[in-house]
Amino acid sequence: MSADAPALHATEVGTAGPRVVFLHGLFGQGRNFTQVAKALEPDLRSVLVDLPNHGRSSWTGSVDYHEVADAVAGWMRSSGDGRTHLVGHSMGGKVAMLVALRHPDLVDRLVVVDIAPAPSDGAGEFEHLLDSLVALDLAGLTRRSEADDALAERIPDARVRGFLLQNLRSADGGFRWQADLDLLRRELAVIAGFPEVTATFDRPVLWVAGERSPYVQPEHEPLMRRLFPRTTSVTIKGAGHWVHSEQPEAFVSALRVFLLADR
Repeated sequence: MSADAPALHATEVGTAGPRVVFLHGLFGQGRNFTQVAKALEPDLRSVLVDLPNHGRSSWTGSVDYHEVADAVAGWMRSSGDGRTHLVGHSMGGKVAMLVALRHPDLVDRLVVVDIAPAPSDGAGEFEHLLDSLVALDLAGLTRRSEADDALAERIPDARVRGFLLQNLRSADGGFRWQADLDLLRRELAVIAGFPEVTATFDRPVLWVAGERSPYVQPEHEPLMRRLFPRTTSVTIKGAGHWVHSEQPEAFVSALRVFLLADR
């Protein structure tokens, strides 16, 4: 790992079995996969990574998928013991795909969750969420519930508000955002995009889509299969974009079948 690579925070769950590294999506943290990781014990040991500008990992001055993928790869190389299973959701799925394409020696099996290797529609939704969070008057808050109340009109879905407010931390008698919201808002077009790549990854890949999500479409399949020729596709019924939290049992079952095959 280069000296100027962002420092990545990671939490381990489990002590036995092959290692699985989880990469979260925009606004997320590694701990979003805690229940999934616990459900995979004792057959798999999980490592839940906070990506740059999220959770307890360091902030950067810009967003570049190649740089983030290389930082994750450097961390995997220094902390691991050979090939590792890699699971990425949404933004984390884009990072995971690039890790596999740029550093194929590090990845055994790849799981891409509800995202495609292409620019993502729906950036307007995330722009609205970011604008709503940035507009929140942190100085006027005395308790977390006040933040939830203040966001309720602009973000009526309580589940989404709860997910977003995991980024709110008490500090020095007040509150601060743990994620670098200003950077994420400024670089949202980059986050929604996907860089051009010519490499291929010739190991098993599971491509998981939520039945009610717009992020994986039939027109994405030719590119996905060109980059990842050994792709198996699975659609999780009843799930939207946050597949692992909306249908956790089905998601865990799919992971078990794929990651433990041929052991």
